[in-house]
Amino acid sequence: MSDPTPRSRELRIPSLARVEGETALHLRIHDGTVIEARLKIYEPPRFFEAFLRGRAHTEPPDLTSRICGICPVAYQMSACRAIEDACGVFVDGQVAALRRLLYCGEWIESQTLHIHMLHAPDFLGTDDVIGLSRSHPEHVKRGLRLKQTGNAVVELLGGRAIHPINVRLGGFHRAPTRAELRPLEERLRTALEDAWDTVRWVAGFEFPDAECDADLLALAEEGTYAIESGVPTVLPYDEVLPPYSFPLRDFTDHVAEEQVSHSTALHSRLDGRRHLTGSLARWAVSGHLLSPLALEAAREAGLGDPLSRAGAGRAEVCRNPYRSILVRAVEVLYAVEEALRIIAEYERPASPYVEVPARAGTGHGATEAPRGLLYHRYAFDGGGRVTDARIVPPTAQNQGAIEEDLRRLVQAGLDRSEGSEAELTLLCERAVRNHDPCISCSAHFLELDIERAH
Repeated sequence: MSDPTPRSRELRIPSLARVEGETALHLRIHDGTVIEARLKIYEPPRFFEAFLRGRAHTEPPDLTSRICGICPVAYQMSACRAIEDACGVFVDGQVAALRRLLYCGEWIESQTLHIHMLHAPDFLGTDDVIGLSRSHPEHVKRGLRLKQTGNAVVELLGGRAIHPINVRLGGFHRAPTRAELRPLEERLRTALEDAWDTVRWVAGFEFPDAECDADLLALAEEGTYAIESGVPTVLPYDEVLPPYSFPLRDFTDHVAEEQVSHSTALHSRLDGRRHLTGSLARWAVSGHLLSPLALEAAREAGLGDPLSRAGAGRAEVCRNPYRSILVRAVEVLYAVEEALRIIAEYERPASPYVEVPARAGTGHGATEAPRGLLYHRYAFDGGGRVTDARIVPPTAQNQGAIEEDLRRLVQAGLDRSEGSEAELTLLCERAVRNHDPCISCSAHFLELDIERAH
């Protein structure tokens, strides 16, 4: 606390771990009212879209996977789908099933990392996973087992666990044999029990009351819980507005990005409104399409019964960001079960890929990264060179909703006279981690600056 006077206060958090990237938070409070919350992302731009221009149409999947070391599969799959769309190629059958299996591996390892290592300490009164390993060692060990299983799936299909090298346009350089997939089955059966135990564990956490007043955006796919494909679908916060979908090619007509002065990350608006993508959005849009086992886990976790609202085409809505950890736990269980199903039904394809010849055109692709909808668009000239690239990651879309969450949360704290530096800092840290933001794969810290005026 640099200024003890009541007219102005400045708070700084020198180090916030358990988020990915560097950011600062600036709150302005006037006469006890939080009038502005700015999540200031100050890392230098990474220019991926710029240096993709001029590259061959085969290159973006490998290049964009380097955007994130936690979710490289999401970037590879979204890039592949966009390029294949531009080239008029559709991948189906066992090759498509292998893609879904690969994505399940990433969901398992990424969601498990957040649940056990980053988010759970907030609910159990420890500073980090090191403290959690002392107070709850069995839960940390279970999380490590789950993450290792997810890594094993990605490594077997992708050639390595980080930045897979076996993925290519149209499929894979090499498809595994049934015998090669068999060792995964035993690990996944153990992981299914671990995933059930994780759901029961997080269901026992105490969840503060909160609500995110943003539209929910997720992919929807007929007959299945969307992971690696689907149609953008919106569940508006204003219940007067009905749910609606739009073609993926119209994504940027609905999701408009804008530069803000306080951040190097673009902010997004969905048809002029704040929106949120990620686990809460997927549950709201497609929860009724989860497997019976995952639905049973959701009910046991207290998320309600989405089938009761299936007639409306959407799940029972949960808008409490603190409870997002419950949805993530259910999604891990679903991904483990789905991986087992795919392996049980697998027949090695005659070819591990479909040819994707270059042609001029524009293509669009989107998948559900663990943190939410990830959109890619590429334009190509007649020689198959990239002339334009557009990548809209989920965390950038969520920035506006996170800022509003922070503003409302701090206001509630002030109204309850919880306005000390330490209390406001803890509130803000938890609020940010509820959304598991992936700001970048670099050093982790948040500077919190609160400006008060009377």
